[in-house]
Amino acid sequence: MSFLFIGSSVLFVLFLYFFFSFHTKAKQLSNAKKQEDREKRLQFAKKANSLKWAWIVALIGVLISGVFTLQSKGAKTITMPHLHGLGYSADGQRIMIPSHDGLKVYSQGTWSEASGEKHDYMGFTTVSNGFYSSGHPAPGSNMKNPLGIVKSSDEGKSLEHLDLYGEVDFHLLNAAYNTHTLYVFNPEPNTRLKTAGLYYTKDETKTWTKSEMNGLTDEPVALAVHPTNDAIVAVGTKKALYLSKDSGNLFKKVADLQVTALSFNQQGALFIGAYKQNGELYEMDPATKQMKEITIPVLVEDAAAYVAQNPVNDKELVFATYKKDVYLSKDKGINWTKIADQGKGM
Repeated sequence: MSFLFIGSSVLFVLFLYFFFSFHTKAKQLSNAKKQEDREKRLQFAKKANSLKWAWIVALIGVLISGVFTLQSKGAKTITMPHLHGLGYSADGQRIMIPSHDGLKVYSQGTWSEASGEKHDYMGFTTVSNGFYSSGHPAPGSNMKNPLGIVKSSDEGKSLEHLDLYGEVDFHLLNAAYNTHTLYVFNPEPNTRLKTAGLYYTKDETKTWTKSEMNGLTDEPVALAVHPTNDAIVAVGTKKALYLSKDSGNLFKKVADLQVTALSFNQQGALFIGAYKQNGELYEMDPATKQMKEITIPVLVEDAAAYVAQNPVNDKELVFATYKKDVYLSKDKGINWTKIADQGKGM
């Protein structure tokens, strides 16, 4: 837009200069008696009149391009040092990405920062009325470190402390979108969860139940919970995809692949980020275990770290990679638009 401003300014100056030049010459011949001079005066007046409209149009161009130039210079570049999650607002209008320095928001082609303190959210998961998370408080915050489990119903403007405040930072945390049943992988014993392992709560941490995790032999790297049937839990490891239908008491291996990301959509389909020679993305029906690959941009030595589908538009799909690239599709994977490049909003 700055090139348009410069070009419009140059044209404005030129048109204005020639306008006054021809206008002055016509004025000097205003009392001319010779036919030849009167014809010259008429020609100069016509040129001056044409140039008057030209410099007015150029001036409008200067003003318009100047406004856009100032707006673009004033716009803040959004950068994400790390990506710690991905999710949509309940109305489907905003994509929220927690980073090392707060919550970043993408809406209608524009990046911004969410209101509220810039906490280092971990285990971020969106639900129908807000989000749950863990992590660490922002620099200068008076909150305890770590955050334990927090909930926000206003996209981070305020936080409600639910449990284990100042005790635990949960990296693997997920919730059923509609029932809000919350699952966590507890890394070590604490005052509420006496052993490490998988736990869930149906009453926002008032009571906890430990899952037996039979059949799960590898270290979990990804976790997802069905939006309505919260007994269905998916776990991904570096070796396989596992599925449980009894709240994590018994897991069965579904596929042998290196899982990098997991997410259920509103219809209960499971999106699976995986890595083979390149990053890959699949959609699976948990009932039939049938998987179909979704075509995505080539991810060389990279893979989807987080994936989410718009809760009100099942054609809109977004994923973020380990290299901090973010891709958005509005036709369920037929076409993709890169909206962040190496952590920099585009």
